[in-house]
Amino acid sequence: MAVFRLDPCGIICIILTYLAVFYADYAVVEWMVIPTMSTSLWGAFNVVCFNTIVFLLIMAHLRAVFSDPGIVPFPDNNLDFSDMHSGVGSPVHKEDWTVCSRCETYRPPRAHHCRICRRCIRRMDHHCPWINNCVGELNQKYFIQFLVFVGLASLYSVIMVIISWASDCVDCKNEMVFKQHRVIHTVLLLIESLLFGIFVIAIMCDQV
Repeated sequence: MAVFRLDPCGIICIILTYLAVFYADYAVVEWMVIPTMSTSLWGAFNVVCFNTIVFLLIMAHLRAVFSDPGIVPFPDNNLDFSDMHSGVGSPVHKEDWTVCSRCETYRPPRAHHCRICRRCIRRMDHHCPWINNCVGELNQKYFIQFLVFVGLASLYSVIMVIISWASDCVDCKNEMVFKQHRVIHTVLLLIESLLFGIFVIAIMCDQV
């Protein structure tokens, strides 16, 4: 079972992730949907759809954070690798199991040692600070799901901005302060959606 890592960088990235997600939800609902679609079922439909994507995004992220990425267990008995460290032991072929000099245990092919988790991970891809965990054999599917839902949320946000500003804002107040706030939230939402959208598309292509 995976253990939550007290890595400062990972914890900060997780906090930033949820701040960005909750802000996008707030901006879409409060500043895009309600001002232009509150009088129709179309507004309720978009709120339900967007929040469903957000819910699935959070579930996939939590699974990726707290799932075991494929940690290679320590042996039950202490093993002596002194001969191998000194170069006396027999060579190990690449297709066979290898020995990790840090964990001092055998590891299967394609397993690598993570300096942050301080363990060997089966089919380790990389250590991702955004989930504060390694992406490995057992949690890569959750990580890819998280990327997909972030991409969908980013695309949905951009579409909502376009539809909102193309529609008549019948409920918009005439006060200049309200209009200025709506513009500010629109710009922030677009910047966030484009940055995260491009970022996750690039990672998703690499993962697939």
